[in-house]
Amino acid sequence: MADKFRVTLAQANPVMGDIEGNAARAKSAWEAGKAADADLVALPEMFILGYNPQDLVMKPAVQAQCFEAINQLALECADGPALAIGGPYADGDQLFNAYFILNNGKIISKQLKHHLPNYNVFDEVRLFDSGPLGGPYAVGNTRVGSPICEDAWYEDVAETLQETGAEFLLVPNGSPYYRDKFDRRMAHMVARVIETGLPLIYLNMVGGQDDQVFDGGSFVLNPGGHLAVQLPVFDEMIAHVDLVRGPEGWVCEQGERALLPAGEEQDYRVCVEALRDYMRKTGFKKVLLGLSGGIDSALVATIAVDALGAENVRCVMLPSEYTSQSSLDDAEDIAKRLGVHYDYVPIRESRQAVTNTLAPLFEGLETGLTEENIQSRLRGLLLMAMSNKFGEMLLTTGNKSEVAVGYATIYGDMNGGYNPIKDMYKTRVFETCRWRNDNHRDWMQGPAGEVIPVSIIDKPPSAELRPDQKDEDSLPPYDILDGILEMLVDQEKSVADCVEAGYDRATVKRVEHLLYISEYKRFQSAPGARLSKKAFWLDRRYPIVNRFRDES
Repeated sequence: MADKFRVTLAQANPVMGDIEGNAARAKSAWEAGKAADADLVALPEMFILGYNPQDLVMKPAVQAQCFEAINQLALECADGPALAIGGPYADGDQLFNAYFILNNGKIISKQLKHHLPNYNVFDEVRLFDSGPLGGPYAVGNTRVGSPICEDAWYEDVAETLQETGAEFLLVPNGSPYYRDKFDRRMAHMVARVIETGLPLIYLNMVGGQDDQVFDGGSFVLNPGGHLAVQLPVFDEMIAHVDLVRGPEGWVCEQGERALLPAGEEQDYRVCVEALRDYMRKTGFKKVLLGLSGGIDSALVATIAVDALGAENVRCVMLPSEYTSQSSLDDAEDIAKRLGVHYDYVPIRESRQAVTNTLAPLFEGLETGLTEENIQSRLRGLLLMAMSNKFGEMLLTTGNKSEVAVGYATIYGDMNGGYNPIKDMYKTRVFETCRWRNDNHRDWMQGPAGEVIPVSIIDKPPSAELRPDQKDEDSLPPYDILDGILEMLVDQEKSVADCVEAGYDRATVKRVEHLLYISEYKRFQSAPGARLSKKAFWLDRRYPIVNRFRDES
């Protein structure tokens, strides 16, 4: 029997629905494995189609094209190592999340996912049928077990594979990021290794798909739960790992041990990678955004430059008579620091025209929020006009605190195709700006140093839609607001829980009310990078019409 087994891991980035392109990426990885004398080349879960495919995978034409592409890969990769790749498998009226093993010109095995996740962003019970508990597959005379993603979070699949002869475990994943998720993955995989006594290879994809970012971070554990290999997070790469048979079975030789960055850096990189891949995979090349002189648009502009390069970012200041000189100065300052194209488009004349048009209808009525929102909607109209004319995607800049309580104007500053900070609370926006000023990495295309002026970070937040307006005129201070929102949204706590934690009941009830009545705005909002387990969209799905209020 062989005493050494080389696995080539493709920590790769598929494009949703680009079946032909994903097949080409798989073949390229296989060629790298062949050149390295690998025994097996492995790609992540559902790679041939992309993940998370949602209802796209239910389309018969998609299933047929995926299966055809996998069969073609088997033919093209016949002369060399085995190839393992994820994809859908239709069998009669059933559909499975499958892992195909290709060797000698054909599909030699199909592993079928047993545990189907049905929480957070996952709807696999809606999409797939559950496969049976099965045994390992053979590559040469070595038997490999492949629990597919969620299957490795439970004992039964791995134990069944071990009991039926698997000599090591290869776990293909489409596991999206949220902060601190890596620790949860590692804990579950260590448990599988301890229970089975087998080495385990955890292979995760990378790249952005709509709101989700797959963060890679693939690793190998030896018996006892000891780390042998740790690949970097977020980076697309090919790595070769060698398992060696000893007196007590297989162990992986020590390889790369990448250091994982802290949570602040990972969150920021998710924002950058999410925007970069959303642009690349939808075909847009350039973006524009309204640069107000405030902290949210400053951070989004910085993320855009780090993702796309300054030459692909247009910033537009659209001042009214309520825009302060400090905001004008700060917007121009950050535009210069980032090196972006900067346009100055005053809205005072347009606002007056709209006011005059509506004057006969509004005569005798008190001015207020309607007139304030006209300014925001004029800005949205003008930015969308520029987006149409220049072919640049408009970014929207509302943070999670604003998105939660509806402190944004629908069809105004909510206009846009993507929001990199949609899942970032305001207090974390401040922290992230300070972190970015203090840190620069090679994956950032923007300049190093203090790119966000301290004056922007330090000044009180304001929408500047009326004289001397401050956000705290309409909302609790952000440290209080965010604390309440984290309990109500991220932890699903009750009003009574918030009060017990020390928050004023009237304030909590007001925040709860704003949260519920803003659902219709979120329903129409742009997608944005997911940083938590309770991001607005697939993680948290509430009805728009809803009279429930917590009276605890």
